[in-house]
Amino acid sequence: MPGTYGWLDNAVKLKFSLSTRLAAWITILVSFLVMTILFVIQRREVSTIFEETKNRGLLIASYVAYMNLRPLILWDLETIQKNVEDQADDNLVYIVFYDRAGKPLVMNEDVRDDPEIYGGLHLSGDVRPDSRYYSPRTVNLHGRSLDVLEIEIPIFAAGSPARWGALRIGHSLQDMRAEVRKTRQVLIFIGFTGILLGLLGAALFARRVTRPLIKLAEGTVRISQGNFSQHIGLDSKDEIGDLARSFNAMTGQLLQTRERMEAANRRLIQAEKLASIGRLAATIAHEIRNPLTSVKLNIQKLSESQELSEVEREHLNLSQEGIAQIEKFVKELLNFTRASELNLERFSMEQIMDESLKMMRDSFLEKKIAVEKKYEDGLPAVLADGDKLRQVFMNVLRNALEATEEGGRIGVFVGLAEENGRKNFRVKISDTGCGIPAKDWENIFEPFFTTKSAGFGLGLANARKIVEQHNGQIRVAKKRGKGSAFVIMIPCEENP
Repeated sequence: MPGTYGWLDNAVKLKFSLSTRLAAWITILVSFLVMTILFVIQRREVSTIFEETKNRGLLIASYVAYMNLRPLILWDLETIQKNVEDQADDNLVYIVFYDRAGKPLVMNEDVRDDPEIYGGLHLSGDVRPDSRYYSPRTVNLHGRSLDVLEIEIPIFAAGSPARWGALRIGHSLQDMRAEVRKTRQVLIFIGFTGILLGLLGAALFARRVTRPLIKLAEGTVRISQGNFSQHIGLDSKDEIGDLARSFNAMTGQLLQTRERMEAANRRLIQAEKLASIGRLAATIAHEIRNPLTSVKLNIQKLSESQELSEVEREHLNLSQEGIAQIEKFVKELLNFTRASELNLERFSMEQIMDESLKMMRDSFLEKKIAVEKKYEDGLPAVLADGDKLRQVFMNVLRNALEATEEGGRIGVFVGLAEENGRKNFRVKISDTGCGIPAKDWENIFEPFFTTKSAGFGLGLANARKIVEQHNGQIRVAKKRGKGSAFVIMIPCEENP
């Protein structure tokens, strides 16, 4: 019988061995983590306490110097000596005043016979009023060894650039040492508590993990005894697996929900902006357009007069140009805010781009801009509003033209790309112009945002509106070298 179930005994031993080792490794890792965190905290706390001690000592030194500034200026050494003796205590171990030359002038009685303490001023030469010197040191005073923080500061009178002297104090570190010890004791207590809790948690976790193995071992024993109706179910394992799958599904749903909420929030903000601009456009059209038309007609009538001088006619021409600019702005604003439906048809993306380039040809030739085209072969037709897409391409090309200096280059690429699991037309328009700062990549698509001296900042905003109507995206892309690049993504639907 012992030989028959010897393998089971070994299995039980292995089970406990795995459980023990798992608990041990978790305890070691938790202990290491706790000790590392506490070590970092201890270092930071000690540093903070020391900085507080330095600031406190500097404050005391500044106060002592301020109290004795007037007697120092009047060379009233007796008053300074009295103040020094009154202010020296257990925390302020010694106080030493120096003259302009850096020689000891006044000191408390406890250190008068110890030149090792007051000799040798560190702040020698020309120093600023905010100069200071810190140095922890150990001094022997009347047979006692004391740890002090030595602080030296120069003494300046208000409105005087000359240094009147200097002050050295020895600020006791006894309170700081006590506070550091107290902090370390608290951290040690927290550390041991954390390790004990980690040990308990490791034991519980190891038991949780090894419980399915125990059930499996018990089930195999019953099956070996002939109980074939025994069902071997690893409930813990199944539950852990279900929990992991449920958690993954939950996080996936939460991620999708968050993305949908962010997208909806962006659309809501954009809709609110468009609504505000729409109200503004309606007001402009009502309040400006009608009076502007009357002004325009009157100026035209005046221009037809033969009695006008050249100067007057020139002023009228300038007025007409200004009115034309206002009308152009009103027209662009109304076009941007007008809710228009798409006229979707099948078009060749290459043809739409070629027509856009053709309409810009004269402008390219005038600035001697070289256009480099690259189209992928075998592109399918795009289901889109051809006129709207042409307007998008021309807006981007016009921006590239304005940003590119004479003799520059504009690159145009049309192809297919897969993004977020769907196939898209990818249109990239790049230039060798002045480029766009990264901080403005998102802002350039906002209405009325422009980095140019001319224009109304509606071109790219209108382009984004049209692209989003096609369920696409437009963005600024990183580009090697000088210039900028725009990428336009339009969903691709294969012909049926």
